[in-house]
Amino acid sequence: MARDAGRVETFSDAVIAVALTLMAVELLQFSPSGPGDGELAARLAHEWRAFLAYVITYAIVGQIWLTHHNMWRYVVRVDQLLLVLNLLMLMFVAAIPFTANQLSDHFRGSQSDQRLSAAIYVGTVLGEALFFNLGWWWARRRGLLHPDLDPRLAASVSRRFLLRPALYLVAFAIVFVDPILSLLSYLLLVAVYLIRGPGDLPPCGREVGEPG
Repeated sequence: MARDAGRVETFSDAVIAVALTLMAVELLQFSPSGPGDGELAARLAHEWRAFLAYVITYAIVGQIWLTHHNMWRYVVRVDQLLLVLNLLMLMFVAAIPFTANQLSDHFRGSQSDQRLSAAIYVGTVLGEALFFNLGWWWARRRGLLHPDLDPRLAASVSRRFLLRPALYLVAFAIVFVDPILSLLSYLLLVAVYLIRGPGDLPPCGREVGEPG
């Protein structure tokens, strides 16, 4: 037996919201090692790495939420394995605040520390993307999607979802060249997903091939 997907989506939204909140608490603060009695502008400038990590990571997690929301519009039933795959995806999402904090802290460290923290960061978001794609693949395979969903649209959505792990692998390769450039490369992924594609909410009405 399978059940509807409403409870799963609500739980996922809560986990993502908590991750965003924890990320703000971890990154939007003054480091104890920073200048304590200087001008506010100087103290803010000293924390630029943390603020950069916050902006980029918020964009990444926000993009994860948008993609998750768009995917689960089509999921009408869930089974045990889909629940497990979604939980594993959320496990990586919940770890993103920790990895982002480590990344911002070690930008001040040695080059090896920078590369290691950046590799852990990209490994976390890559793990999320892989389990996200596995969940979509399983939902298609087991007939858990809306029966009126056009198979051609479902195939287009699948190809678009595969962009994320592919671009994360590119970012992982850039880690060994320049960790900061690797972090900035994530903005390219966010920009790609801001362009409306298959599976995204239409501006008005209903997209051709979407279930009614």
